Amino acid sequence: MPLGIVLQRAPGVTRWVPWVWRAVAVLPGAGPAEFREIRRDGDITEVHAATLTLELHGAETEAYVHGLRAQVPCVYVVMREGAGDDPFDMVLVTASPYEAQDYADSGEEVIEKIAMPPALLAFVTDFVDEFHVEEEFKKRRRDKKRTDLVEDGIGDARIAQVADVYRSPAGRKKARLQ
Repeated sequence: MPLGIVLQRAPGVTRWVPWVWRAVAVLPGAGPAEFREIRRDGDITEVHAATLTLELHGAETEAYVHGLRAQVPCVYVVMREGAGDDPFDMVLVTASPYEAQDYADSGEEVIEKIAMPPALLAFVTDFVDEFHVEEEFKKRRRDKKRTDLVEDGIGDARIAQVADVYRSPAGRKKARLQ
């Protein structure tokens, strides 16, 4: 599904940062755009920065379920600092909080969390309903220790052995003192 990314430009709060940019909305089904102004209210400007494709994958339905169960279901916009005149280059839009976390771990990208509009929420919910298969939890069990493999005398401090690597350090000191 194509999603238009809306960025908001507002005045900075310090003299070192003249403008603050942040993603504030997505437009489901939007056409192509390159930083086209949508709305202006005083010093605050909203622009349709880019249109990215939201791809949903059947293998990631668990992540989508996790995102849909949040108090406010969101999509995540991944951006990098722009090389040209634009403040950001749009990299990706995803409904997976796990994928967004992977991008956040690198520290090179800016990740913005945006509430899903109703049309997008219905789209993701329908996808999850069709493709998600709940996996049954299986607790792993430890392997049983094999007690039939007994090696007599190894590690026993009462048995004098010169090459016993398993013997306790206390037993070695006594052997040296005698």
